Amino acid sequence: MATVLLIGTLDTKGPETAYLRDSVRRLGCDTLVLDSGILGEAVGIQADFTREEVAIAAGTTIDALRNAGTRGKAVEGMLKGVRKLTLDLLAEGKIHGAVALGGAEGSVLAAAAMKDLPIGFPKLIVSPIASGQRKFAPFVGTRDVMVMHSIVDILGLNPISKTVFDSAAAAVAGMAKEYEAKNLTPSPSPQAERGNKKAVAATMLGNTTKPLMRVRPCVEAMDMDFVIFHANGVGGVAMEELIEQGQFTAVLDYTLSEVAGQIAGGFHVGGSGRMDAAAQAGVPQVIVPGCLDFIVFGAKHEVPEQFKDRPTYYHNPEFTLVRTTPEEQIKATQFVLDKLNRSTGKVTVVVPLGGASVMDIEGGAFYMPELNRQCWDILKNGLKAGIRYREVDAHINSDVFADAVFEELKQILI
Repeated sequence: MATVLLIGTLDTKGPETAYLRDSVRRLGCDTLVLDSGILGEAVGIQADFTREEVAIAAGTTIDALRNAGTRGKAVEGMLKGVRKLTLDLLAEGKIHGAVALGGAEGSVLAAAAMKDLPIGFPKLIVSPIASGQRKFAPFVGTRDVMVMHSIVDILGLNPISKTVFDSAAAAVAGMAKEYEAKNLTPSPSPQAERGNKKAVAATMLGNTTKPLMRVRPCVEAMDMDFVIFHANGVGGVAMEELIEQGQFTAVLDYTLSEVAGQIAGGFHVGGSGRMDAAAQAGVPQVIVPGCLDFIVFGAKHEVPEQFKDRPTYYHNPEFTLVRTTPEEQIKATQFVLDKLNRSTGKVTVVVPLGGASVMDIEGGAFYMPELNRQCWDILKNGLKAGIRYREVDAHINSDVFADAVFEELKQILI
């Protein structure tokens, strides 16, 4: 029988977690309850893993955590125990899904474990924090964590909360049953499911969707999977993690907006480790230095004051693209150069002389051809011996350029 792990601060969410537990059971799943609370005692429910056991799993005691000095330090200690027990249950094959009801603290505690559960393992957090008014990164990370807005705060059972909890129970129970039915190993991986089929990782934004749509069927015609990551500050990081795990035969890094974000700010910040994994693992790469000319913010009125004198592009009502300065674009290009020169595998750089973003065209908001030429020369003259450099007299989104990139990709796959 599929078993669902319920994680909750049972001193404040006990009756609500009990209701969710009973709902999951009625839908044909077994349950285990883990108490992630710190201060009080469990109310209205008995935990299968008590808070005392969770603290011990973290290498401490509940009394020590209660006297940690700040709530934050106590939570930081407790989440280590939540993570350890959850991952131990996974490794032992004892759970097939995980769900949590929580406010800010409860959600953070549950997410500490869920962000480390493998892709495909059912994981759901129900929280009033999951409204979209706050960033989801603390709860989702780079995993497929499902978040459900509870609408009301999680205190008491009423027609609204019961309706939401019933939906959560149905979701996690259904996912857990399906997960168990697949007879997956305790630590499944996409690579295991694919068998011997090879896969290519790629990066894309709305800015580069058209050429990636053209390349995808060409890669798939080679009997390879084409796995595309949204280069939004999370997708590229997730790609790096999966490259480290050996999931990909090659990488087509077509959209480097996360590098621009790392240099200049905005939403799409890829971190200092962006472009490290393939370089270190020797995974072949085709690199297109696209989208180094902008960073991303929210709606136009949300663009920070210090960026408002720059050229902008109205991408949609929720996102505004802001031009990087010449200094930032050069610095981002140097970042790319430094990463590629550390590569241990085959690398090809393909440069679009006709423009490297939607707005990088004559008359476009971000058009600076002299700056582009300076950046391409930095790459051309700075790449170490053995790295192939190719310029194509076409725009990044043109069929001509996309076809040239695919030809280079085929070459590094031979």
